[in-house]
Amino acid sequence: MAAIEHFTCPRCGAAPAAEPRTWRCPACGAPLELPEAPLDPGAELRGEGLWRYLPWLPVDRPVRLGEPVTPLVSLDWGGREPWLKLESAQPSGSFKDRGAAVLTAWLAGHGVRHVVEDSSGNAGAALAAYAARAGIACDIYVPADLSPAKLVQIEAYGARPVRIPGPRPKATEAVIEAVAGGAVYASHTYNPLYLAGTRTFAFELWEQLGRRVPDVVVLPVGGGSLLLGAARGFDELRASGLAERVPRLVCVQAAACAPVVAAFERGAADVAAVAAQPTVAEGIRNAAPPRGARMLDVVRASGGTALAVGEEAILAARARAARAGILVETTAAVSLAALAEHTVAAPGETVVVAVTGHGLKTAGV
Repeated sequence: MAAIEHFTCPRCGAAPAAEPRTWRCPACGAPLELPEAPLDPGAELRGEGLWRYLPWLPVDRPVRLGEPVTPLVSLDWGGREPWLKLESAQPSGSFKDRGAAVLTAWLAGHGVRHVVEDSSGNAGAALAAYAARAGIACDIYVPADLSPAKLVQIEAYGARPVRIPGPRPKATEAVIEAVAGGAVYASHTYNPLYLAGTRTFAFELWEQLGRRVPDVVVLPVGGGSLLLGAARGFDELRASGLAERVPRLVCVQAAACAPVVAAFERGAADVAAVAAQPTVAEGIRNAAPPRGARMLDVVRASGGTALAVGEEAILAARARAARAGILVETTAAVSLAALAEHTVAAPGETVVVAVTGHGLKTAGV
């Protein structure tokens, strides 16, 4: 993939220069996208893990932490047998490593030495890990009530956590103030290089299934970085002739904070903010996701759906998976809870569930 010279704004059509301090559209404030660029079907894919797809990524020099091909494990789930893709096997324990690795490599290539980010835990831990590997200092703005295990992980990598009292959006407000003062914002929500990395989820899954895509992919959704990256990756595989179709995408949220589900059910074109309630699925407690309209678009275009699940169902699904030997983060358990309560596929269809984070991250919940 060629180096990125400019970003694109899906709202107003602006095309600002692709440089580290450009984190949203300077004209209208919308999240930016990468320009459309076809995959090279003849590219030589070498090695394993997310950097296997380096020819399809907009960076030249990887930042590596030994990323594996994350396992596909079948699971008997009430008569169904979905595949679980264990993104919990990534170096920092979550799928966020895909986005953080590519974004960090791009920032390092532009000579950035200090970044800031806001996070409910996993994105901060992933960025802290890759920034440490690249020799980049970082400050992670986190809610003051962040799970202790995630806070310990962020600090262990040498990042500086900045604890912000109040609900999750307060951390975003605080980091934007820092950005206004000149800091480089390595945002998993806004920076399109992050989505360039999460695309590799689709590429890897396609290869694991014998160069075909599943019928259904079920994902927990907050800010949408995995949903949107995977959707783009599947679209690119189809457009390049490497896949015949895209899977149906099933977006799952905790009922306590389900703005995307509410908008989907209303048939709305964009996501309206909701009053978020406490939930064990803290990693997707996002009451007003900036990329909400795009999330609705990709779910609908795939023929998928959006579902909400309650707290008891989430905890029951996590416990049930653990008894089968798979310890999942409470946020990741929302997808399994959806499978327990809803029919998302016809008999015989291939279903893949994204296990987005390791259960040790929320072991005390």
